[in-house]
Amino acid sequence: MQAPSVQRLVTELGRLPGIGQRTAQRLAFHILRADADEALALADAIREVKEKIGVCEVCFNLAEGPRCTICQDERRDAALICVVEEPGDIVPLERTHEYRGRYHVLGGALSPIDGVDPDDLRIAELYRRVAGPPPGDPPVREVVVATNPTTTGEATALHIAAGLHERAPGVTVSRLASGLPVGADLEYADEVTLGKALAGRRTL
Repeated sequence: MQAPSVQRLVTELGRLPGIGQRTAQRLAFHILRADADEALALADAIREVKEKIGVCEVCFNLAEGPRCTICQDERRDAALICVVEEPGDIVPLERTHEYRGRYHVLGGALSPIDGVDPDDLRIAELYRRVAGPPPGDPPVREVVVATNPTTTGEATALHIAAGLHERAPGVTVSRLASGLPVGADLEYADEVTLGKALAGRRTL
């Protein structure tokens, strides 16, 4: 039997996504072995992020103030909006250093089976951004739909594209290309991935 305080720590760590019981125990014992300053620094970081982090009033990304750092950056192209499902999806896109526009976080994907309808996501806010950009921003010229390549992500992308074509026919709506990853062998590719790669082929 573990001490109640240790068991509580294991239980709380086990609530984290991707953390099973064994991993939670390893983390708990690592925290117990760490010196007091290191353990308290972790606790302070968790408390600080819960106290200070909210959502951006423009794009709904994580922010410490009214606007996130990306919306505050005047070097970003405000006429280009990339739509993602969650704030965490912005991180890999930023790591590419290929995208210099701004973002819009939906807060999920359409899934009628799970009770997630258009009203549960920030789709109406996206339409408003496209129809009337914030003061000082140029008109939106393109919306890149970067929802996940899943059934719900694809359904969300089609719903958004239809809504934008109806409300803002002059705005280009694009979708992230999908297909074979660099370095992949054809024999290991599944049919869906290979089909996407064929459909999205380009001239050389």
